[in-house]
Amino acid sequence: MKVLKFGGTSVGSAQRIKDVVELITKRGKNIVVLSAMSGTTNTLVEISDYFYKKNLTGAKETINMLEAKYRATVEDLYATDEYRAKAWQAIEECLGFIRSFSKPIFTLFEEKEILAQGELMSTALMINYLHERGINAAMLPALEFMRTDKNAEPDMQYITDKINELLQENSDADLYITQGYICKNAYGETDNLQRGGSDYTASLIGAAVKAEEIEIWTDIDGMHNNDPRFVENTQPVGELHFEEAAELAYFGAKILHPTCVLPAKLNNIPVRLLNTMQPEAHGTLIYNTRPTRKIKAVAAKDNITAIKIKSSRMLLAYGFLRKVFEIFETHRTSIDMIVTSEVGVSVTIDNERNLHQIIEDLKKFGTVTVDRDMVIICVVGDLEWQNRGFEADVINALHDIPVRMISYGGSNYNISLLVKASDKVRALNLLSAQLFETKPE
Repeated sequence: MKVLKFGGTSVGSAQRIKDVVELITKRGKNIVVLSAMSGTTNTLVEISDYFYKKNLTGAKETINMLEAKYRATVEDLYATDEYRAKAWQAIEECLGFIRSFSKPIFTLFEEKEILAQGELMSTALMINYLHERGINAAMLPALEFMRTDKNAEPDMQYITDKINELLQENSDADLYITQGYICKNAYGETDNLQRGGSDYTASLIGAAVKAEEIEIWTDIDGMHNNDPRFVENTQPVGELHFEEAAELAYFGAKILHPTCVLPAKLNNIPVRLLNTMQPEAHGTLIYNTRPTRKIKAVAAKDNITAIKIKSSRMLLAYGFLRKVFEIFETHRTSIDMIVTSEVGVSVTIDNERNLHQIIEDLKKFGTVTVDRDMVIICVVGDLEWQNRGFEADVINALHDIPVRMISYGGSNYNISLLVKASDKVRALNLLSAQLFETKPE
């Protein structure tokens, strides 16, 4: 059995849903995980924002626009009045539930209930279309098996037990449909696995059912060796190690959610990235492959801030770094890169929410300088330190670009370089020319 996850673009219209059905019905008895239709989650966030602001008119008007979108999809998707009525009843229940929140009190709990409706509506459209086509498909409601514990981490034992019970109860089905992203928390409340969490859902299900493979279907043919938005003639990467894929996902490759990789990696389940619009394409296979002595890909992470703390008290002193890191921990701000010298330390963050307080606390230990509008360029591949020449190729490619920080050796799969945002596109193109022999713009 495989787990097939389809993103919002893949089910973004009636025709796209039909195309997905043509694809999944030829693949055997698998579990299909669906995101909300493209644009729906953003609309639900907007509706929630109106409820927070007690702007009921704005909320109702936005709900009406969402209703019109789904009404048109239902009309286009089904061939019979019977299934149009069944599908529309399910959609109306979700929309009616959203409208019921027009009350004085609106909190994060209510918002999560609203956000869950996107996946519930997309799977309602899909299951009814499958039934109209005469396909014996069964729904596996995610809210009945996907649960997080008190630390907001997946409760794998619960997930494994419950989904296998549901599979056993529906053992005669030819296909299974479920929702990505949504879950229950340890207290039985509707929750979610954060944005992009449908990838995580697929990986968790794959681990729970010991899947043969996890397929992530999007609108691009695998993970490319550079960002096609800024670099011409990029190519899909045929194979990646799990660690390489995790680095690329974290540092900007949007096709895959960073959290998706871990459950699959721990259970040694291959993950394949595929294109719904080009189902015959090979895509990218991610698994515990052996190192290949190659640089595989380049990615970039935007909106980075660099912070430098310089202090003569750091020289020959123990405990200095601990004090610095405790400040970031206190303000719940994660660090991406770190480099040190005898009298200073530089770090990068991607969240400026608590930057002012962090700077004020760091000033107790030294002189603080801040560089904003920075980008981390991440070069990924088999970068064991014994493999000579790779780091030189990377640095030589950027010999005309000022580099603020370089991080090498912390991982066997990654060299990270910090540059100004204004140099990002040029840096990506120069790296492609040097590493993949493509002509820079």
